[in-house]
Amino acid sequence: MTHRILIVGGGAGGLELATRLGKTLGKRGTAHITLVDANLTHIWKPLLHEVAAGSLNAHSEELNYVAQAKWNHFHFQLGRMSGLDRAARSVRLAPTLDGAGRQLVPERVLNYDTLVIAVGSTTNDFGTVGAAQHCLFLDTRQQAERFHQQLLNHYLRAQALGDAGEKIRVAIVGAGATGVELAAEMHNAAHELAAYGLDRIQPHDMHVTLIEAGPRVLPALPERISEPVHRALEMLGVSVMTNATVSEVCAGHLKTRNGDVIEASLKVWAAGIRAPSFLKDIDGLETNHINQLRVRPTLQTTLDDDVFAFGDCAACPQPGSEHNVPPRAQAAHQQASMLVKSLQARLEGKTLPTYVYKDYGSLVSLSRFSAVGNLMGKLTGSVTLEGWLARVFYASLYRMHQVALYGLMPTALLMLGNRLGRGTEPRLKLH
Repeated sequence: MTHRILIVGGGAGGLELATRLGKTLGKRGTAHITLVDANLTHIWKPLLHEVAAGSLNAHSEELNYVAQAKWNHFHFQLGRMSGLDRAARSVRLAPTLDGAGRQLVPERVLNYDTLVIAVGSTTNDFGTVGAAQHCLFLDTRQQAERFHQQLLNHYLRAQALGDAGEKIRVAIVGAGATGVELAAEMHNAAHELAAYGLDRIQPHDMHVTLIEAGPRVLPALPERISEPVHRALEMLGVSVMTNATVSEVCAGHLKTRNGDVIEASLKVWAAGIRAPSFLKDIDGLETNHINQLRVRPTLQTTLDDDVFAFGDCAACPQPGSEHNVPPRAQAAHQQASMLVKSLQARLEGKTLPTYVYKDYGSLVSLSRFSAVGNLMGKLTGSVTLEGWLARVFYASLYRMHQVALYGLMPTALLMLGNRLGRGTEPRLKLH
């Protein structure tokens, strides 16, 4: 019987793994590869802040799972994982509903010989009072588009009613990469919307406040990067608050433990991550306090050799460190690359390789204005980048993801198509 590899989660890591396994094991008929995701299309999660601000049209950048499966010799199943039976080697998928709440696809069970869980992470609001009710999150394309629509509605209303000088106050909780990049994109959006004639709200009437509980922005990155980013944000007019822990979120404002009150009509929570709640101790597997599955360096779960996990939903130890592998896109990409070799070795009865995280640096985009980051490698050591060169390297990260999914030549054609289409599309999504 053909070995059944079931991959749950079509994010960057899961989709790259399914594509590469399909091109090898699937094409040769050595294994039956199935990818499961709750959506029909994929968009690279690090782009969601651009979707929220409107500087990226998600429709032009999405990838269809059904088509990708056909092109790359794997199978796709629409659904959301809701349960696991390790004894029966099966995964239960919850019913899929349409927009009206009617059942589109019933609950069903998929069997596996090897299971790979790559369901990513969601934002962690740490149980903050009012956060879930009054904040927007940027975990999915739908959430990002909802934020963009609310932003656009402010401008359209002011324009229709002739409300000159109306102000928009935006509060972003969390000054990690997502929060910082969204703050910069909001500044860009304010200028672009005014340039397109929605000028009842001028750029100086958009007030963006970035709130960080730690002592500096980008707390997970070196201070030599966070300092220039902090200065750049303030030059763009973003109000940056550090050492400010949000204690409560209300309909029109946020409160901090220090007693500060920040007025905001649009509120985004971008602080902290956790794995989806359904993973917590699922069928007896070990998880940590943020629901991540505990795995060994082989990326197999600690209690079951047939179940692998990687990316943001996995707590993978780093040799020589008390910390786990950080939840970053480059880690998921590295782990997906290793798992291609691992699953091939598993089918051949060979010893599995172990994962060691390699940090190649970090890059943070400040919209069209700049980018800041550092690159790390054996030849270059640690090199700090800023400005247009950093922007080039930042853009290349997405292109590398596209190359992994489409190949080099199709990616080059996509880039050419994007460039040719610039003259017929607005610089900001206006609907």
